[in-house]
Amino acid sequence: MRTVHEPQMSFGEIDISKIKLNPKCRDDIPAILSGLQFIYVTPDLHDSVFNILKTVIPKRTNDDSSTEEVSSSLGRPGMAQWKILVFGVLRLGLNTDNDRIHDLANNHNTIRQMLGHSDWDDTHEYSLQTIKDNLKLFTPEVLDQINQEVIKAGHSLVKKKQKDGLTVKNKDSACRDETPPAPEKLRGRCDSFVLETNVHFPTDISLLFDAVRKSTIASARLAESYELPGWRQFKNTIRQFKKQYREIQILKHSTSQDEAKKQQRAELIKTKYMTYIEMAEQRFNRSEQAIEALKDKGVADYELIALEQYQYYSELLRKQVYRRVINEEVIPHSEKIFSIFQPHTEWISKGKAGVPVELGLRVCIMEDQHQFILHSKVMEKLTDDKIAVEMVTETQKRFPTLACVSFDKGYHSQSNQKELKEHLERVVLPKKGRLSEADKLREGSDEFKKLRNKHSGVESAINGLEQGGLDVCPDHGIHGFKRYVSLAVLSRNIKRLGTIIRQQAKEKEARKRGQYKKAA
Repeated sequence: MRTVHEPQMSFGEIDISKIKLNPKCRDDIPAILSGLQFIYVTPDLHDSVFNILKTVIPKRTNDDSSTEEVSSSLGRPGMAQWKILVFGVLRLGLNTDNDRIHDLANNHNTIRQMLGHSDWDDTHEYSLQTIKDNLKLFTPEVLDQINQEVIKAGHSLVKKKQKDGLTVKNKDSACRDETPPAPEKLRGRCDSFVLETNVHFPTDISLLFDAVRKSTIASARLAESYELPGWRQFKNTIRQFKKQYREIQILKHSTSQDEAKKQQRAELIKTKYMTYIEMAEQRFNRSEQAIEALKDKGVADYELIALEQYQYYSELLRKQVYRRVINEEVIPHSEKIFSIFQPHTEWISKGKAGVPVELGLRVCIMEDQHQFILHSKVMEKLTDDKIAVEMVTETQKRFPTLACVSFDKGYHSQSNQKELKEHLERVVLPKKGRLSEADKLREGSDEFKKLRNKHSGVESAINGLEQGGLDVCPDHGIHGFKRYVSLAVLSRNIKRLGTIIRQQAKEKEARKRGQYKKAA
């Protein structure tokens, strides 16, 4: 049975509310821990976040020799959800890997206090695999719920000027003291960026080599487990295939003016490629035979899933190489794959200077005027203009006071201009191409220009997310990709919450010093 946080303190343990964080330290860790501490010590926020964390439970429990994650049959608890949240926020907030989190969890005194350990408790150590396994328990939905609570708490901390829509209320209004202030209306800035997947640059021959190599290894391992003959020299098989792959890699077309030499070189290239394709086909057939033999032995289907997946990619890429080189076809972009390990990877060219192509997925974010990320969306096979309305409606479900959103030209379409006006009081969406007189009048207004000039501030949020881990995603699979994005957004908002708390503490201290000087 898991608990969100152990209520009974051990001897020597410091209560989380009394942990002292250095206000002058400019490192990221104190800011992140300040945000986590605020979550823990604020009653309403504490209750809501901990109720959400109760839903973080494993689908299955593995046997583990560590004291944190052991078989439920032994009756011992798994890692407390509060600790999992601390580990996850630190991992993305510091833009680090699990190895550094493992070291911090066992050696950083302040972090260990936040986890609920006393200063002299050196007997409790976390294993690396335990941290990895428990961080996978988070889902994007759970992280989004926690994120909403954190943002609401952050909004309550920020000192706001009462505004009516986009204009400041008259300070001399006679009714300002008689009626309660209206909720502050949020202004959003929406933009997207590319989060790259951790893959090598794809070519069809390198992807085919990866597929055949993994298929051969998977076949050999299953053959060894179920005593299937004929796979003893599988490593040599891979070496021979790799040798042919290297020969193809260095081949270049002839630049000679002699057409006969150019034709001779082209024929040589086709011959080498045909040898490569035939070797791939032979290894594919060997693995197919192994699959049939394993099924006859009664091997369960779930044990063959990975092998069959590699076989699928091997056959697909073999045909793709044949079409491109032998048949000299132009392969449509939609039919290509760019990684057999991260099949959700897309080839994205946004036209940035010095960045001809990025391999990954687009991520769209909505930031408010207080620098909190209200909502994020992983865009699978979507472009900016297809997601503008969805970003607004999904954000308004979470924060109904969203009244104004600014976009760049990539989000423009006639339907977006029309639909967004039905959901927002003010839409800042520049039009592509030549402007009509009505468009000139709309985009030439002082209010439109002012809000459009502020839109560039969203690039600061994107840069902050990239510095906080959203430059390259190391996690596997589309589910891991989405979880990684959601955790990065939550970490960013908790860090922002901690920054506000520390800034307010500094201002309070400065006012005290001013009062002392004035009294003196």
